[in-house]
Amino acid sequence: MKLRQLGIGLATVVFFAACNNQQKTEEPNKVDPTEMNTPAENTEVLSGKGKIEFEADAFDFGTVKEGEVVNHVFKFKNTGDEPVILAAVSASCGCTTPNYTKDPILPGKEGEIKVSFNSQGQVGSQQKIVTVSSNATNKVTTVQIKGTVEK
Repeated sequence: MKLRQLGIGLATVVFFAACNNQQKTEEPNKVDPTEMNTPAENTEVLSGKGKIEFEADAFDFGTVKEGEVVNHVFKFKNTGDEPVILAAVSASCGCTTPNYTKDPILPGKEGEIKVSFNSQGQVGSQQKIVTVSSNATNKVTTVQIKGTVEK
């Protein structure tokens, strides 16, 4: 939790430092050459995006003995109209390791995230979050695994 707050604070500082309190001044009547030959009817095509929809966004592994490794595959589908690329997939704890589809997921196709949880030293009720960052309309999504680890 503290690491997450530190990350958010650092991102905020970098954002404001990058702005540097300078406003962009534009020359009057200056035309951007990239806008010169763009037909208006292409606007809808350019605005399309991919979208990630998980079959299930949570998995309860029940009760396991300390030291067991639990594996689960989260399957998802690109229900949008452009390819989805997973930029990063990270876990909330070092005991949880995600492996994911690196290739673009075309519209209508499926991808998967394989999550391994090592229960060594994790006695008690457990809930681990895996954060998925992508170019989809839902840029950041999460899945979770949970359960209980007994000695």
